[in-house]
Amino acid sequence: MDSTAATADLRIVIADDLGGVTAPQWNALGAAPYPFLRYEFLRALEIEGCVGERFGWLPRHLLAYAGTQLVGAAPLYLKLNSYGEFVFDWSWADAYRRAGLAYYPKLVSAAPYTPATGPKLLAAEGIDRSAVRRALADAALALAQDLGVSSLHWLFGPEEETEWLVERGYLRRTGCQFHWTNAGWADFDQFLEAFSAEKRKKVKRERRRVAEQGIRFRVLRGDDVSAEEWRFFHALYADTFHRRGGVPTLSLGFFERIAQAMPESVLLVLATNGQEPVAAAFSLVGAQTLYGRHWGCRDTYHSLHFEACYYQGIDYCLATGLARFEPGAQGEHKLSRGFLPTPTGSAHWIAEPRFAEAIARFLTLEGEAMQDYLAQMAAHSPYKGTETGAAAA
Repeated sequence: MDSTAATADLRIVIADDLGGVTAPQWNALGAAPYPFLRYEFLRALEIEGCVGERFGWLPRHLLAYAGTQLVGAAPLYLKLNSYGEFVFDWSWADAYRRAGLAYYPKLVSAAPYTPATGPKLLAAEGIDRSAVRRALADAALALAQDLGVSSLHWLFGPEEETEWLVERGYLRRTGCQFHWTNAGWADFDQFLEAFSAEKRKKVKRERRRVAEQGIRFRVLRGDDVSAEEWRFFHALYADTFHRRGGVPTLSLGFFERIAQAMPESVLLVLATNGQEPVAAAFSLVGAQTLYGRHWGCRDTYHSLHFEACYYQGIDYCLATGLARFEPGAQGEHKLSRGFLPTPTGSAHWIAEPRFAEAIARFLTLEGEAMQDYLAQMAAHSPYKGTETGAAAA
């Protein structure tokens, strides 16, 4: 299905996949700094069957054209469930069910399976970007109304974009993640000097224990990972999801495809014991930020998770000059390792007025509780003094 609608001087196309555009066209709209929003990433999900009917992510991407030029876009999906979103609305769905209403399908603008902050209303430079943004947002709402879905959600947008949607009547939801910020430390030892003595000692002990178990690391760019190593990682990835009752939606072919299509944006930390690989951590590399995504381990090794998923990533950021490290959703255990509480935002439109009012009340109370939680977590910063902690926040 491709449908078009005129919006001022722009033409909006609703596309079932990204096959009709090219990587340079899409990435030039502002997606390039965010690997999880790049054409290569989103298209690989489609080609490898990681989205679609099977997993409840049906692409309905919005493409904005001025004449024949692609000037804007929004990744958009018709969702048949709430899996892989990380802005949890299962209680909303349950309330709809108990009221005899259908919560699914809904429309969601997000990077599938990726709780990372990045723009969803993409627009090219050198044009009226505000007009493109308005046209995309209007088209998304019109599509939601035409389809009769319960709701429209813009997930993990940057603060300015989320605030713009709230000003247009969307409901704001605030979440919390734990992020690391590079304050210009020369190396890991200098980074640890910013910690209190107790916290510094704990991190050093964890790193020492990993080394004492004979674990060594190789940090590999996407195209440096062999086919055998990708098979090893994917087996760990799938096993991790199965053990936790989840669904490993990303196929081996997906990882291999993005490793070749965007190798500079793919990072695999491979842990070995002697000659044998024992664990791996997969991340995405953006223009300014490292995004930790998936990890798996063949056996139990003391502190290996912290080393592979956090300390190796911080080392990489310090060595390459990346400004931030977002290691994924949730996880208070990240706080003592230098990752500070950081608010995240999403914007929500609810079609049914009674539910819109009830959800608005809920979000007000939840938002107040979240602000208290953010403050409580910040009070447990591992950094010495307010000035150093703020620099790392």
